Amino acid sequence: MNNVFEAKPIPVVPLRGGTVFPGVTTTVSIGRRTSLAAVHAAIERGGDLLVVVQRDAEVETPGFDDLFPVGILATARDMLRTPVGIQMLVELHRRVQLTGIDGNDPFLIGRYEELAEEDAIDEELKVETIAYLEKYIELVGETNQQIMTMTRASRTTGELADYVAGLISLPFDVEIALLSDLNGRSRLEKILEHLRQEVRIADIRSKIQSDAHQGAEKAQRDFMLREQMKAIRKELGDDDEDAPEDLRSKIENAGMPEKVLERALSELKRLEYQGQQSAEASVIRTYLEWLTELPWTNETEDNFDIGHVRQVLDADHFGLEDVKERIVEYVAVRKLAGKDMKGAIINLNGPPGVGKTSIATSVARAVGREMVRISLGGVRDEAEIRGHRRTYIGAIPGRIIRALRDAKTRNPVIVLDEIDKVGTDWRGDPASALLEVLDPEQNHSFTDHYLEVPFDLSQVIFITTSNQLSTIPAALLDRMESITMPGYIEDEKLAIARQYLLKKQQEANGIGGLEVNIDDEALRGLIRYHTLEAGVRQLERNLGKVVRKLAVRVASGETGPFTVAEADVDEIMGPRKFTYGVIEEQDEIGLVTGLAVNAYGGNTLPIEVSLSEGNGRITLTGSLGDVMQESAQAALTYARSNARSLGLEPAIFDKVNVHIHVPDGATPKDGPSAGIAMATAIISAFTRRPVRRDVAMTGEVTLRGKVLPIGGLKSKTIAAHRAGIKTVLLPKDNAKDIPELPERIRQDLELIPVGHLDEVIAVALLEPVGPVMKVGDEKAAEPIVMPPPVTNGNAGERIGRIN
Repeated sequence: MNNVFEAKPIPVVPLRGGTVFPGVTTTVSIGRRTSLAAVHAAIERGGDLLVVVQRDAEVETPGFDDLFPVGILATARDMLRTPVGIQMLVELHRRVQLTGIDGNDPFLIGRYEELAEEDAIDEELKVETIAYLEKYIELVGETNQQIMTMTRASRTTGELADYVAGLISLPFDVEIALLSDLNGRSRLEKILEHLRQEVRIADIRSKIQSDAHQGAEKAQRDFMLREQMKAIRKELGDDDEDAPEDLRSKIENAGMPEKVLERALSELKRLEYQGQQSAEASVIRTYLEWLTELPWTNETEDNFDIGHVRQVLDADHFGLEDVKERIVEYVAVRKLAGKDMKGAIINLNGPPGVGKTSIATSVARAVGREMVRISLGGVRDEAEIRGHRRTYIGAIPGRIIRALRDAKTRNPVIVLDEIDKVGTDWRGDPASALLEVLDPEQNHSFTDHYLEVPFDLSQVIFITTSNQLSTIPAALLDRMESITMPGYIEDEKLAIARQYLLKKQQEANGIGGLEVNIDDEALRGLIRYHTLEAGVRQLERNLGKVVRKLAVRVASGETGPFTVAEADVDEIMGPRKFTYGVIEEQDEIGLVTGLAVNAYGGNTLPIEVSLSEGNGRITLTGSLGDVMQESAQAALTYARSNARSLGLEPAIFDKVNVHIHVPDGATPKDGPSAGIAMATAIISAFTRRPVRRDVAMTGEVTLRGKVLPIGGLKSKTIAAHRAGIKTVLLPKDNAKDIPELPERIRQDLELIPVGHLDEVIAVALLEPVGPVMKVGDEKAAEPIVMPPPVTNGNAGERIGRIN
């Protein structure tokens, strides 16, 4: 055969995932098209082919570097089709050296060289190997006398090693080592060592089985198998660190309170009884890992430097003095009281974009604590707060405990964002679950459903944010100290844009190192004519648009510095979206400017009253809620009951239909604070006295004409200032809130507290432009149609709720 093939190409069949050994006739599975073609070619040429082994079984078309160099010269005898595929009957001769590949189409064609093998006859080594093989076959229950006869017939150590290697299961790397080993004695010694190890493992398995089998039921059988695995790993020398002991060490070093430690050690005993492989053990192990990962004693040290805290807060945010003062107070008290002081629970309430979430981040940085943010918007499952019971598949602790684990400290700043948007359904009420979390008298022993042990939250600073307080349950709101952030006036927005937003947008758009100057008038134009908001989020987006235009110029080769004027802003932003400072063009009869508050800040609220001949019917339009409709009814009743003092005949109200309309009818409106505005508009319409166009008013009215206090005064006065109003009438009981208004508002607006509707009429109404309506007056029966109000800068949503 050497004379025929040594100088000629020979078909090559690569094997994947295993190998074969010379000296036997066996079957080999053929799966690839190229291997099938190689076998066909070999049979046509006499049957000789070269069997080699692939290094990587995933390679579909192997080359020379993908094959092990030592192969087996073989003769293909036949090809058989079986239910599992095509099988090749092959006679394996001897080891040869693969020297190269000459081609791979339609099959691999290779060249080889003969190898000189070293072999010996060592009867003692053969006898010992055969004895271990017999014992191994007996232990695995596969005794075959024909195999043992053929084994004893092996003449040399190499022949025996190759034959035994083909009988027993060996790791792939061991098979390759045996195939590459040209020394027969060495191969047989490796086989003997493997057989000794397998027999030793089988003996241990048999011993464990006999010791554990007596009276075993299903649970005992599982325990027996786990003990077998442990014993096998120990005998092999690759037994890992004992998991229960590792957990015990973590539990002892976690610093748990005494009762929690007792619970953890009790669960650890259950784990040791269950064993490591049971489903219950996995649940217990996860539970203990959660207990050990919580920061029972770890805490960060607060920075009690009052100057530093104030400096950080001022550097990050402009204005917001109420919030800053509260944080400074907390640090001062904590410095004096030490750990006896409980954590603060602060609610920041205000419209979007005023900096509620960002100032919470600054608080954490100022006092030197970790910060974790939890978004509660749309959360409807109580388990999100208090965790799931461990009986549920996939149970985990609630968000509070997970936040503490992530912060790795027991005294972080936890921001509960959008607390007013927590939902309720059949899965529970998360807002009720927060009652314990946000109660300083209870949260020192907060119990999560998953942990079932108390955790101290009293050192945590909780900061919640909300857009409105009306949707927060009263019990939950009572536990928090609420600080209102109503929005910014124009001067504050100007300072924020120049000191913070412009620099932020420059960095975000890649021109942070360039000098960019935007004129005050340009910034005012952005604020007045391209935004209508209480916060600065839309203003930041508009600044980003301006900065991106500058970035285009920089990318085109310009180097700056850049100056942006008002004309540049108009060119970049396009047509103005909103009007600013435009009040009514003239004093109108039956048209009053009210003030309102919604989730997006304050706004002006025009209220129109029109009279027409009829039978005393009242019509209310403009998507008014029940409370606002009742305010309109009360205002009309006051006018009827005081008709003579107003110079009217009471019977006129039964002959005239009254239509009250609040524009922007697509937006729902509700609340009592438009009461005096409606009453003034009704009286103006009946007495023909125009309303001053530069006057706005807010307040609830009673049937006796008393003006009751309202909320949201700062937001409403900011809206009046933005619209160009000069005088604001407000309830006398709200006069105490005037010192808290921005100084610019107090300077530019005339704020007049009123206690009765007579005072409102005296300020808001001018002299009549015609005679009052009388019974039987023909002209009085003519419809008095008010002209449509001139836009006053309120093109966006007017109001969500008037309060």
